[in-house]
Amino acid sequence: MVFHVPNSFAHGTRSRGFTLIELLVVIAIIAILIGLLLPAVQKVREAAARMSCQNNLKQLGLACHAYHDANDKLPPAVQVRGSVTPSNTNHNFGPNWAVLILPYVEQGNLFNQNSTAINSYLSDGNTAWKAIAGTDVKVYKCPSDAASSGNTYNGTGSYAAPNGWARGNYAANAGPLDWSMRTSGSVIPNGSATSVGGAGPLRINFGQGLNRFQDGTSNTMMIAEIRAGQLGTGATRDQRGSWALGQPGSSIIVQYSDKDCLGPNDTTPASDDIVDCEPFAGAGCCKCPGSFQATARSLHTGGVNVCLGDGSVRFISNTISQPVWAYLGSTEDGQTFSLGN
Repeated sequence: MVFHVPNSFAHGTRSRGFTLIELLVVIAIIAILIGLLLPAVQKVREAAARMSCQNNLKQLGLACHAYHDANDKLPPAVQVRGSVTPSNTNHNFGPNWAVLILPYVEQGNLFNQNSTAINSYLSDGNTAWKAIAGTDVKVYKCPSDAASSGNTYNGTGSYAAPNGWARGNYAANAGPLDWSMRTSGSVIPNGSATSVGGAGPLRINFGQGLNRFQDGTSNTMMIAEIRAGQLGTGATRDQRGSWALGQPGSSIIVQYSDKDCLGPNDTTPASDDIVDCEPFAGAGCCKCPGSFQATARSLHTGGVNVCLGDGSVRFISNTISQPVWAYLGSTEDGQTFSLGN
């Protein structure tokens, strides 16, 4: 008996491979799927970063309240001695609000490294406190701003620190008007017939008592976001977003509802007036003899996060009206307004 083996078994079965056209179609489908998924992934990532940023602001707000409990007032935006002009790069200025609240953000060890110099600055002008300025502190950084990592600012004169200035993304609110304002003033913002008190709750050598917020703590901004400066092209770098540097744009916002700066993330080419700055996308600046003006900035789509005087955190749209932005920044304008839900 003779058995005939089928040809397929005799020679083995061979599977047909993809043709070039089929491979190209598969690659195209994968590319389309990636293109559809990437924006969703980016949105999820940014939502997580924005939530982390809001949590940072919440921690800083609680730290300012803890400082208030210990001192019966909020920390000053920056300490200066006598006739010192803090915006003058040749004048000696002292620790800022972010240095003073270190013990309340679980950075007591860092504070204690130079506590003697920090505590004695107002009496003796000791500059040794700057030794801690180059230390990265995670709670001072927004995860959406990559420039805040691995990028230090190195200034000259009194703007210099032994290890440079580490970056940060949060700023004390010194008020919508003049940086030199140590008490109250007023201005009529554009589009409004009502004068606005120009002073914020954290100013030069002054921290407001929470019981003295004439407009209520829930109606007054205490801390806001700022963007970290980019690497400069000259001998210095953009000083904006330097957590221990008590200057406008570095760790303070001020005069952000006046002249050519009228809102958060203002796109006017020269909206920030800063000694050392390099204009970059969405953060124009004017290099000036002194640092006088800086607004709130962030990389979150459409606005900035802020911490109010009651410790709550809100997202403020870039489209907020200029008068309401000014009202939000002042402790004593006496105006009612709504930030929405």
